[in-house]
Amino acid sequence: MAAPARSVVVPALSPKLFAVALASVGVMLLLAYLVGFDQGAVSRSGMFLHELMHDGRHLLGVPCH
Repeated sequence: MAAPARSVVVPALSPKLFAVALASVGVMLLLAYLVGFDQGAVSRSGMFLHELMHDGRHLLGVPCH
């Protein structure tokens, strides 16, 4: 005799959790852009941001020059 079927309860994704996850992904994408591709185009603080991201590229092994 077969076992009775059980229903599976799937928790709903709350809007707050979804917003936090979406913001986290956005911050990570921005950081990946700044470290991997930016050559100082968004820097408003002189060469500080450029040099910081340049060192990050070397740390991560991303070719930059």
